[in-house]
Amino acid sequence: MRVTRKAGALAVGLGMAGTLAACGSSSDGDGGSAGSKTVTLVSHDSWAASKDVVAAFEKSSGYKVRVLEDGDAGQAVNKAVLTKDNPQGDVFFGVDNTLLSRALDNGLFQPYEAKGSDLVRPEYRADQDKHRVTPVDTGDICVNYDKAYFDQHRLTPPTSLDDLTEPRYKNLLVTENAGSSSPGLGFLLGTAARYGDAGWEGYWKKLKANGVKVVDSWEQAYNEEFSGSAGGKKAKGDRPLVVSYASSPPVEVVYADPQPDTAPTGVADGTCFRQVEYAGLLSNAKNPEGGKALLDFLLGRTFQEDMPLNMFVYPVREGAQVPEVFREFGPQAKDPQTMDPARIAENRDQWVKAWTSLVLK
Repeated sequence: MRVTRKAGALAVGLGMAGTLAACGSSSDGDGGSAGSKTVTLVSHDSWAASKDVVAAFEKSSGYKVRVLEDGDAGQAVNKAVLTKDNPQGDVFFGVDNTLLSRALDNGLFQPYEAKGSDLVRPEYRADQDKHRVTPVDTGDICVNYDKAYFDQHRLTPPTSLDDLTEPRYKNLLVTENAGSSSPGLGFLLGTAARYGDAGWEGYWKKLKANGVKVVDSWEQAYNEEFSGSAGGKKAKGDRPLVVSYASSPPVEVVYADPQPDTAPTGVADGTCFRQVEYAGLLSNAKNPEGGKALLDFLLGRTFQEDMPLNMFVYPVREGAQVPEVFREFGPQAKDPQTMDPARIAENRDQWVKAWTSLVLK
């Protein structure tokens, strides 16, 4: 369902040279066969890591890392499930808590408890009895706002989901399709968590009446419709509210030239839904030992501290540090909405179906 790139790929939307292919390609051409010194990571198209960090892993482990980016998260998960008997690689990275049940129920992963799993914060752990997935990162899906717009219109930015239905914010919000976009789905789940089974549909009726605009992807919403992003400014976007990530504002600082003293965008902290992203050793992986080493690496302190300014997500490992610019402009939400993966699994498809009928028709 994740048609869009997540926050780490904002740099691409800003026209910056990314590091998405930083991990190189196979030197022996076998794509990770048994006994191979190549280990293949399959991911969505927002994978990013520093070249020197990956090079250090390759030197210490003896494995060459090959990365296959396979579209958005939903596409990548679905393809991995379809090819599980003859997988494209050894490790899959990028299934989040909104889609976790789909991967587990279809037997996508084999058990492996990665080194350092005991250092993962308890709230991010999942599948603890079987250890089929390893938590890697976390982030918050939140409404972002264009500070300049609200200053110019002498309007206080919204701070909560309730605020978004008020007449003063009519025709200001753009969000992504919950049936085709990861942040769109996360935003829907956040409203279901906040208002419950009896109230979320009524909330969306109010949002629709208040002029919410729905587009297919995060890139379209953030880089074309949103007036506060660098891409949105170029595209003359006219929506000052957008569903994006709590970590979007630091991207606007890091990739600006010159860098501003403060972020041009802000986050409505009371609108957030927490997302957790996992990796796992693929069933029938051709190089399971290399895959295990790669999972250990993803939980290691070096990679965990490398993530914030590459994928613009937070580490899950206790004690891992994040850069000052990330802490200052992209702090985690104080009290985000959350939902047990089992509840998501039970209700996701019917919620999306009901949402589609309610909002798009």
